[in-house]
Amino acid sequence: MKVIIYSTVSCPWCHKAKEFMKEHKVKFTNKNVGEDQKAAQEMIKKSGQQGVPVIDVGGEIIVGFDESKLRKLLKIE
Repeated sequence: MKVIIYSTVSCPWCHKAKEFMKEHKVKFTNKNVGEDQKAAQEMIKKSGQQGVPVIDVGGEIIVGFDESKLRKLLKIE
């Protein structure tokens, strides 16, 4: 399952989301929307949001760091 985290360097919830993925050994692609305009447009198109993090788990969009939703989608107990 492909996981993409749209984030910025100054966002504490983005750091939490990335730590969560590393902790559970989930491979993910990080896209810094603060520096990458194309990634920012992609994120807005997918989520309708400008706030970060936006997490794409196999096409399922999660806005913000929603640990219980992530656990469910990634099948983490």
